Amino acid sequence: METINLPQDRPKGKYANRSLARTVAFQILYQDDLNAGSLEQFTESFLKQELPDYEPLMRFAKTLINGTVEKKEQIDTILTDLAQHWSLSRMTVIDRNILRIAVYEILFMDTPKVVVINEAIELAKKFGTEQSAAFVNGILNNIAD
Repeated sequence: METINLPQDRPKGKYANRSLARTVAFQILYQDDLNAGSLEQFTESFLKQELPDYEPLMRFAKTLINGTVEKKEQIDTILTDLAQHWSLSRMTVIDRNILRIAVYEILFMDTPKVVVINEAIELAKKFGTEQSAAFVNGILNNIAD
C-alpha cells in the first residue's frame, strides 16, 4: 500500500508531527463518515501506513480518533448549537470532521485552544472548499469563547 500523505505534502515546522497526526486522524474519521463502520477495519492499517515507526504520534492520532468517536453525540450537539442556520448534514463532510476533531481537542485535551483552531484552519485550507477555513474559524472561535 502506498502512502497517501507524501513527504512533500507533510506539514513543516516545530510541531509538524502532531499536525500530521491530526491530518491522519481527520482522514480516518472522514472515511468512516462516508463509509460507516469502516473505522475498525481501516484505522490500524492506515495509521501504520501513514505514521510508520512513530508510536507517540500513533497514540496521539488514536486518542483523537477514539475520543472524537466516543464523544461524537456531545460534540455534534455543541456544533449544532453553535452553527446557526447550519445543520450537521448541511456541512461538508470535510468541515464536519475537522470541527469534530477540533472540538474534541479543545474540550477534552490540554492542547492550547489557539493551536487547535490554527491546526483546524490549516486542515480546512488543505482539504476543504474556499469557504471552509473561514467557516471552521468562526465556529471554533465561538467554542473557544
